[in-house]
Amino acid sequence: MNERAVSPQVVREHGLDEREYDLILDIMGRRPNLLELGIFSVMWSEHCSYKSSKKWLKTLPTSGPHVIRGPGENAGVIDIGEGLAAIFKMESHNHPSFIEPYQGAATGVGGILRDVFTMGARPIANLNALRFGEPDNPKTRHLLSGVVAGIGGYGNCVGVPTVGGEVNFDASYNGNILVNAMTVGVASADRIFYSAAAGAGNPVVYAGSKTGRDGIHGATMASAEFDDNSAEKRPTVQVGDPFTEKLLIEACLELMATDAIVGIQDMGAAGLTSSSFEMASKGGSGVELELDKVPCREDGMTPYEMMLSESQERMLMVLKPGKEDQARAIFEKWDLDFAVVGHLTDSGRMVLKMNGEVVGDLPIDPLAEASPEYDRPWTQSPALPELPASAVEAPPDTGAVLIKLMASPDLCSKRWVWEQYDHMVMADTLVRPGGDAAVVRVHGTNRALAMSSDCTPRYCKADPRRGGTQAVAESWRNLTASGAKPLAITDNMNFGNPERPEIMGQFVGCIEGMREACTLLDYPVVSGNVSLYNETNGQAILPTPVIGGVGLIENLKMTATPAFKNADEEILLIGETLGHLGVSLYLREAGWSGEAAPPPVDLRAERRNGDFVRGLIQEGLVSACHDVSDGGLAVALAEMALAGDIGCRIEAPDRLNPPLHAWLFGEDQARYVVSLANAGSVVAAAAAAGVPACRIGKTGGDLLTLPGGEPISLCELRQAHENWLPNYMGVAS
Repeated sequence: MNERAVSPQVVREHGLDEREYDLILDIMGRRPNLLELGIFSVMWSEHCSYKSSKKWLKTLPTSGPHVIRGPGENAGVIDIGEGLAAIFKMESHNHPSFIEPYQGAATGVGGILRDVFTMGARPIANLNALRFGEPDNPKTRHLLSGVVAGIGGYGNCVGVPTVGGEVNFDASYNGNILVNAMTVGVASADRIFYSAAAGAGNPVVYAGSKTGRDGIHGATMASAEFDDNSAEKRPTVQVGDPFTEKLLIEACLELMATDAIVGIQDMGAAGLTSSSFEMASKGGSGVELELDKVPCREDGMTPYEMMLSESQERMLMVLKPGKEDQARAIFEKWDLDFAVVGHLTDSGRMVLKMNGEVVGDLPIDPLAEASPEYDRPWTQSPALPELPASAVEAPPDTGAVLIKLMASPDLCSKRWVWEQYDHMVMADTLVRPGGDAAVVRVHGTNRALAMSSDCTPRYCKADPRRGGTQAVAESWRNLTASGAKPLAITDNMNFGNPERPEIMGQFVGCIEGMREACTLLDYPVVSGNVSLYNETNGQAILPTPVIGGVGLIENLKMTATPAFKNADEEILLIGETLGHLGVSLYLREAGWSGEAAPPPVDLRAERRNGDFVRGLIQEGLVSACHDVSDGGLAVALAEMALAGDIGCRIEAPDRLNPPLHAWLFGEDQARYVVSLANAGSVVAAAAAAGVPACRIGKTGGDLLTLPGGEPISLCELRQAHENWLPNYMGVAS
């Protein structure tokens, strides 16, 4: 078979450096052919091997009383009681989405869905975390439109509700947007399926869509930074078919109800290569594949193309002997391709054949387990000064500042985005997008899962450790504000080039902060994804460690939302307010250009305050609850008023310590706003628990009145809040 010779240039084209190629020669004991080189390339890519990050990922807490399975499988698994498990994960599709936004985002959704149902779960919810460049950038509008359409186009068609997420804008993402997709599913706790495949002679089965030439070297492309020629990488972007994915979900779940499956793995990054190697390595087996039996949709596909294709909607399974016909009948009933493409061996090797001829022969464990692990040099980000609130000038009208913040790209309503998603399909969505956390009923029960995605990248840039801590703490707060007990997280670590010590230092700092927060909050990491080299021409994105949190609500009647429910209720601010304005949106919108530290995170206060607030919700004592984050107290109050269409009048405490504008717009952590009929007993209980709590106003009317500002009509506030994004996209009515 004619193929390119493996030259130094070909090795570089495959993203391998000289040291890595020398290691390949040692493992193989000979020069690899092009197919074998391509397999090493994708398996050792940053995207698949985590070679720059796994040293630090190992330091995160991954176990706990609710954890059934932590990192290392397709998704994390936690026990949610009553014989059920929640299975969830978040993954990035950043590079493909920048090159081809619709298909990049769509296949990101498809891929994360497969990670979850591969383990036996029925997906019940999708979320996403999106970061785009500054609005004035000429590409931003096109990328935003395409990504949102891709997420909606895939999720809506496959029939899984998209219930939450975040959308932010910053110039650092001009050349490299972030598209992080998360899926949550539910399975029987005693019917979890894993990828390890053992048993010499057991058949290896391919099911789903046919293999094409789309997505070849997608994993390698996702492991390199962009330059001015990035558009030329469009052929590496996969093409998705959500209707086939829906059939694949049903077929896999039907087969999983039998006893036919030994191991199962979806074909994600690196396609047939990664799925076959991972299954065999985890099971301590060898594999022999007959590539001429792989269903292909294009003529003349080479072994190299088959093994490296990332065509979507495909699964690889190892079955018990004699179960092939049973499985075939199920997949053919669902109009999906099915083929026995090989068998397990006890050789510990991957032997690839085409028309009876051996075209590749590689050792499995050295390739799958002995990928390079780098301890990259890193430098700690310089400490920035704390910013005294008194150093920031007070505005003449706090109400005008609030309107400006509520109409800013980061804080404006994202209704234009989430109304393109079907968030009610399956009829179990209880709390829709737009609040602290989405809430989805565990079907057929009186219980629910709360879920959210959170990160404040500007904090992570200013102080990676504080930023990593805050991302976990905010996720914990958002679940708590819904009434849920936070159980575990998945993470999506989005950073620039790890070969630059300052970027690696950001990664290390964020991990250290996350580790501390996860430990003190009993909030372990059960799955995740690392996306590095997110930069173009040397310009890196803001460090963006997105946290996807999942919590449990035991009684649906004890769920809180941010919306004010009734007039004449008292409003309490829970948590200490020092007026921290460093790295705040208030400063950014005011055009302040200095550098300062982000707010500190007191994790013991987070735990104490959050447990207290959750207790109030579970006792039915509050009618509304909202955590305080971007934009501070004033923005939290505005969001609660708009959500409930009920105004409020706010008064500052008599002995106000920070200046008024810092009290209103400071972004101190560990804080919540609640409304309730009678605050006296709650204030007393808070004092007994050592939790700061003070009355700050009452609900009612159609105005929002802040101290130091003119009253704002909710109508005016709503127009400012709702109109920015539709106007920007040119779709305002």
